[in-house]
Amino acid sequence: MANKNQKANASLDVNDALTKSEAFITKYKKSIIAAIVAIIVIVGGGYSLKKFYFEPREDKAQSLLTLGEQYIAQEDYDKALNGDGQFPGYLKIAKDYSFTDAANIAKLQAGLAYAHKGDYKNAIKFLEDFSPKGDKSISPSAVGALANCYAAEKQTDKAIETFKKAAKMANNEALSPLFLLEAGKLYENAGNKEKARKLYEQIKSDYPQSPLSVPQATQDDNIADPEIDKYIERVK
Repeated sequence: MANKNQKANASLDVNDALTKSEAFITKYKKSIIAAIVAIIVIVGGGYSLKKFYFEPREDKAQSLLTLGEQYIAQEDYDKALNGDGQFPGYLKIAKDYSFTDAANIAKLQAGLAYAHKGDYKNAIKFLEDFSPKGDKSISPSAVGALANCYAAEKQTDKAIETFKKAAKMANNEALSPLFLLEAGKLYENAGNKEKARKLYEQIKSDYPQSPLSVPQATQDDNIADPEIDKYIERVK
């Protein structure tokens, strides 16, 4: 009997809940429909905004970027930064096409151009503004360039940490040893030979196929010790 009563009560509770839900939907039907429509508009609007606003802006900005490549190749960094009438310059692309990948690359190019001009303060400003991606070459190289600018501005601690960050981002035999070597040399110049030695030894152990770690053939057909060994020896 108790089980029957419990089942009956449960049935009543469910029916009661359904009744209340139906009453709620009936009472607020217009509001619920309006909310659903609003969600559809927001989602659909986001798609439209991407397709008809952001994507065309991205395409336009990317096409403008290519016009500046000649000035980088010619080492005409003023025109690379400020343009020539047809090419607006990396500074303007970065400003006018914000929130695009092209604007991000423009910031990188502007930072590198300033670095080549020896204007390290502006170089740091734009390189710090650049957002690294998940690649193993361009982004680590950009961070490495930022580290070089810190070093040029005598911000040694920042430079060392940024070189180490670039090495970790790259995580390959080509770039990582170079960044770690630069960080080690900064430690060495600052008189911290122990930390320098650890980085030099890290290059040899973690990146054994790096050109720094592999014995090199000399002009007289002998085999020279790996280049990194001379760095290790001088800080022992």
